[in-house]
Amino acid sequence: MKRLLGLVILSCSVTSSVALAQSPLTVVFPRKNHQTSSEKIFLLGTAPPDGQVFINGKPITRSKAGHFAPSFPLQLGENLFTIRHRDQELQIQVTRLTTQPQLPEGLAFAKDSLTPSADIARLPGELICFSAIAPSRADVSVNLANQTVALSSQPSQAQLPHNLAALTGRNQPANQSTAVKYEGCTIIQQSDSLIYSNNIFSSPAIANSGQNIDLGTPKFQLTLDGKTITQSGTGKIQILSTAKLPVVEVSADSGVARTGPSTDYSRLTPLPKGTRAAVTAKEGDWLRLDFGAWINSQETKTLPGAVSPRTIIRSVVYRQVSGATEVIFPLQVSVPVKVHQGDKFFALTLYNTTAQTDIIRTNDDPIISRLDWQQVSPGQVQYTFNLKKSQQWGYKLRYEGTSLILTLRHPPVVQKIKNQPLLGMKIVLDPGHGGKESGASGPTGYLEKDLNLVVSKLLRDELVKRGATVVMTRLDDRDVSLVERQAIISQAEPAIAVSIHYNSLPDDGDAQNTQGFSTFWYHPQAHSLSVFLHNYIVKNLKRPSYGVLWDNLALTRPNIAPSVLLELGFMSNPEEFTWATNPQAQQKMAQAIAEGITEWWQNVR
Repeated sequence: MKRLLGLVILSCSVTSSVALAQSPLTVVFPRKNHQTSSEKIFLLGTAPPDGQVFINGKPITRSKAGHFAPSFPLQLGENLFTIRHRDQELQIQVTRLTTQPQLPEGLAFAKDSLTPSADIARLPGELICFSAIAPSRADVSVNLANQTVALSSQPSQAQLPHNLAALTGRNQPANQSTAVKYEGCTIIQQSDSLIYSNNIFSSPAIANSGQNIDLGTPKFQLTLDGKTITQSGTGKIQILSTAKLPVVEVSADSGVARTGPSTDYSRLTPLPKGTRAAVTAKEGDWLRLDFGAWINSQETKTLPGAVSPRTIIRSVVYRQVSGATEVIFPLQVSVPVKVHQGDKFFALTLYNTTAQTDIIRTNDDPIISRLDWQQVSPGQVQYTFNLKKSQQWGYKLRYEGTSLILTLRHPPVVQKIKNQPLLGMKIVLDPGHGGKESGASGPTGYLEKDLNLVVSKLLRDELVKRGATVVMTRLDDRDVSLVERQAIISQAEPAIAVSIHYNSLPDDGDAQNTQGFSTFWYHPQAHSLSVFLHNYIVKNLKRPSYGVLWDNLALTRPNIAPSVLLELGFMSNPEEFTWATNPQAQQKMAQAIAEGITEWWQNVR
């Protein structure tokens, strides 16, 4: 899996082109034009085993095959590394960028520090906050529609690490910023009149007209040592009319709902196509829907004149179809939903929904033991399916008209034939990366995409021997997008999906000493498989453990089946790379994974 961060400027000079051609000294990372904000970086490469490799005049440790991956501290700005092996020399320049905001010089705001930085819209009564980075001891304020909001200097805050810091164990907050940040907020009320900072802002006729109110662009003012400058912000501010909130419908096949207005925020349950919701806030291209989640406006379409969606629900029934149970929720309008899976239960929450339910028709079902429901809050109904077994085999959510259809898959049908324990089991096998997406790189330049394909084909053969039907997302070196891989899993409706990868580390990782097998899962239905395979491989192949990790990855997100991603080892570790590229070790790994899947399959049926 490609986990290398950032963009470091790479320049190489070779003292002897003849020697280089005969026995090359190679550095595959850092790459050309790489920049990083990390405090250290590892240099990944190889050289012939004979002789020593020196970096900045000091010998480094290498594997028996000649590979190396030592780490070095970085100072801010340019860092020059000279790598020598016999009569060969490479020079690599790495640029470390600061994560601290650039402090302004003199009477000025720091560049790009004024917020809001994009157009925003809020409901009456919500906080609207402004911030800026400016010199200390300054007076900072914002003027908006002839009203003034004072901004005060704030105590410094710790800087949170990137999510990938969990992979290196360096996920402690960084030093606090030395920049002075000024912040201030105000509330705009809309009742009999529009109140702004305790002053009458608009007439009652305008406030009650059902129209949105545009407040324009805030103007930031900075005063220091008797001198003053004014700078306009880059985002306009609008107050939405609660009497006429815009309504949107999800136009994407699966709308990505998030906890905040950017892709940096966590994913929530995807919204089925056709879902309708009122918009209660805007921030750039992002919309906040009435149940609290954010979605990119490009995944929606506006419904002119529509009122805020609300529905009642009465009857609920479920029926058996081929290999699954379908639960039908008849609604007046398609509303947002949320899924919560756990041991022996599957919970579905419907928003903007009020129950008028007296009767629910249920029959004896292969997987459901009982259905419970409750109105957990006004406009929010939760249905909990108590299940007969802990292992869940996937689900689908879709709207047919305004009826929500939940499909809960049954366990795959088992065909007991000696020496073919996986007969009747369909498996989607995904060799990670491919084509332009090369993934990680080993010290010799050998690419992860090629190694993934080699081992995946070996694993396919082992699974087929045991009776499984295997669907491959690719059979050669070609581009297959993440969306296409997800679609293959969805269309195949397998018993399980397994994505094969090899790992690498962020810039500040200890590549020389980090190795091990790891598994990744996202939906609780995949947790059992992930834990079992991890423990099975670590024990039976006596491999180091890098752990079982919950991760929001494209190939762990498919909910149609338990989907896991396996990181078989580290391309960036010199010793483990040698093991990973050994044909005998590859065959043993394929056999062990197939045996692990077989044993798990027999345990969960």
